[in-house]
Order: sequence, then C-alpha cells, then structure tokens
Amino acid sequence: MLGNIIVFRFKEKTEQKSINQFCKKFYGQNTSSHGGKYQYRRHGLLDNIPHIKLIGGVIIVTKDVTEKVIDFLKEYNAKYYIRDIILLDEDEVVLSKFGQI
Repeated sequence: MLGNIIVFRFKEKTEQKSINQFCKKFYGQNTSSHGGKYQYRRHGLLDNIPHIKLIGGVIIVTKDVTEKVIDFLKEYNAKYYIRDIILLDEDEVVLSKFGQI
C-alpha cells in the first residue's frame, strides 16, 4: 500500500507564538489547570488522522488524508515536502488502529 511522507518546517523568522499555536492545533496538547488538579486533552488535527510521527516535522500518512494535512500546513505558511512511500506491514498496522485503512 502507498502512503505519503510529509516533511515540514517553518520559514525563518517565524514568531515562536505562531509556532506554539500551530503545535497545539496540529499535535494537540495535554493540559492541566488548578495546580494539576484537572487534566484534559486539547485535541489537534492529528488526533483524528491516521499518522506516524517519525520526528518533529516528519509524519507518514495515508494518501487519502494528505490533502487535509497540507491544507492545514498552508494555513500557517509552513514549507512542506511530500513524497510517495511504500508502507511497511508495521506501518499499515499502526495506521489501521485509526480504523481508516
């Protein structure tokens, strides 16, 4: 099965505030309040998309969700590169846990 590897980064001189906002909305965030008494998860785009995060700025996704990820990256003016890849059996297992392949 084919998938896509997406490599992305921000342009130089991107404000840290913008990068932090991107990370929260893209990856999601575990948050606590009142001194850690209440904990919850702020969901991000990738919480609902089958993906494998290799390292920061590098993810593997199924071909059918690539456009959704790219649209999000464009909103933040991130530079990105996409390549088709052949998914390994273990990649397919991880991506299938999302119930979409």
